Amino acid sequence: MDDQQVHDRIDKLVQEEKELLHRHEGEPLGDDEHARLQELEVQLDKAYDFLHQRRALRRAGKDPDDASMRDGGTVESYEQ
Repeated sequence: MDDQQVHDRIDKLVQEEKELLHRHEGEPLGDDEHARLQELEVQLDKAYDFLHQRRALRRAGKDPDDASMRDGGTVESYEQ
């Protein structure tokens, strides 16, 4: 996946997140919507992490295609 594809994925995930939140303005999310929102957040964190890896590799003079998509548990633990 190249940088543009990652950006496109991020845009798609952000759009879905906005739509989900907009549909429920002023009312709480149901269990399914809340679970989907959490999944979107994890997917966004993974995509941003992947993009950051690609940029770091490029800056270091290495091949950005050596970046790998990390699992959700790994990227979520960065915040702690």
